[in-house]
Amino acid sequence: MITASRALGVLGDLLGSRLVVDPDVVASYSQDRATFLTPGTAAAVALVNSTEEVSTVMRVCSGAGLPVVPRGAGSGLAGGANAIDGCVVLCTSLMNQVRDIDPSNLLAVVQPGVINADLKKAVAEYGLEYPPDPSSFEFCSIGGNVATNAGGLCCVRYGVTRDYVLGLEVVLADGTVLRTGRRTLKGVAGYDLTALFVGSEGTLGVVTEVTVRLRPKRTTPATLVAFFPNLEQSGLAISHIRQRIVPTLLELMDQRTTVAVEDWKHLGLDTSAAALVLAQMDGESGAIGEAVAEICHREGATGVLNSRDEFEANMLVEARRLAIPALERKGSWLLDDVAVPPANIARLLRRVDQIADTRAIETYNFGHAGDGNMHPTMVFDPQDGAARERALLALDDICVAALELGGTVTGEHGIGALKRNLLAREVGETNLAMQHRIKQALDPDGILNPGKAI
Repeated sequence: MITASRALGVLGDLLGSRLVVDPDVVASYSQDRATFLTPGTAAAVALVNSTEEVSTVMRVCSGAGLPVVPRGAGSGLAGGANAIDGCVVLCTSLMNQVRDIDPSNLLAVVQPGVINADLKKAVAEYGLEYPPDPSSFEFCSIGGNVATNAGGLCCVRYGVTRDYVLGLEVVLADGTVLRTGRRTLKGVAGYDLTALFVGSEGTLGVVTEVTVRLRPKRTTPATLVAFFPNLEQSGLAISHIRQRIVPTLLELMDQRTTVAVEDWKHLGLDTSAAALVLAQMDGESGAIGEAVAEICHREGATGVLNSRDEFEANMLVEARRLAIPALERKGSWLLDDVAVPPANIARLLRRVDQIADTRAIETYNFGHAGDGNMHPTMVFDPQDGAARERALLALDDICVAALELGGTVTGEHGIGALKRNLLAREVGETNLAMQHRIKQALDPDGILNPGKAI
């Protein structure tokens, strides 16, 4: 085994100026968007630009016992890319090439640093689309999406990242390059290692190439927005809509969130209602939109608007995507990410309100209600230490409530460092022990993203 300082010297020879050791620059790569988590002090940042470089970095770090924290665009919200003391942050942002678009077979091959929005633009030229659409799609990377199995607004109909990953190139802890999956739509030869790595949060390997499934571009959707006098009625409407149809997206924002977005962007949103429900149906007949409107009216909606205007539809969807940045402007914030069976959305919203009252913390509710994935967010004065503690307690309370309602502590952001203490409670000790055995098999020295996910 070589020393850490010798390993950094070898990496410096390999990467030159792309091995960053300046403390201020290193600090800028040392955490993602998750709040409440203090990152460690990394020894260096390795800005790699090829699979071969990733392999060499892993081989050198493995030989020195140096921990490695993989990082993409840093858009994560669970601390999964946060540095630990003495680690090398391995950043794949320079690996940003769309290597192949195959319209005949509806697939593309991309490097991990490709931004989600850039992939969408590239395939749109062929009349195709890549459906996974996290709210951060304009700046999150495909590699990070794979690491967290990212979701987004259209998951209710089109699924999450895992549903579009056909194959991967992954560098293991010792530098071995592994290829998983295939370019065919069907294939059941051997264990599904592709699915194992999707959502593994950088704890099993470093993704260096992704083969993704594409689909024909959708037609302009019909868009519906409904306003409700309370959150429970909106939750019931969402549940009943899901029993009748599967919309493209089915989103919810409470009044506080809507006000925060409107105060910032002045989009002309109705801020008087307790809840805003946004639904879209791709190319559906008017009868489907009418059925959704009828459900909303039956559940007490105070107003329902239908539109096929593309500009108006894009504005409403953009309003929903602006929820997190709008709350970022208001002070310190702690974003939760839980999911329950869609029929339990109303019960979850009721529990969140009760928790907010009990913990005396201002809470904003929004999220992908169509698939039961909500993002209750606590906002408070950054100078108020007591409020900070109450926010953390509220986050745990909401996660426990989601579990009690048959749900999960994370629908799309991942466990990361933020929710590691909650994982065993959800999956159980036997399941967790099996996960540790998988980790041990692929990363026996535990150098990949220590302290995260498991």
